[in-house]
Amino acid sequence: MRECVCPKGAPGKPRPAVIRVGRETQGRAGKGVTTVTGLPLSVADIEALATQLKKRCGSGGTVRNGIIEIQGDHRDAIVAELVKMGWQAKRSGG
Repeated sequence: MRECVCPKGAPGKPRPAVIRVGRETQGRAGKGVTTVTGLPLSVADIEALATQLKKRCGSGGTVRNGIIEIQGDHRDAIVAELVKMGWQAKRSGG
């Protein structure tokens, strides 16, 4: 069996997950939400993280299809919180 030869990084080693934090308004009647995607966690862990982020932002939100949605534009606060937790988080979009 051959080892995985990825274009970036060492062969056979998984790359760390890059979490994307963006903002969406599509399909929400113009109301913006902050989305967190790319989390390599179980559904229960994603729900627990969503609860923690909602408390940090003082806002409501939900988890849909493994994507955390927080009401309002809280990208900077969420990226800072995820980096503090040890995740590699980046802002996406404009």
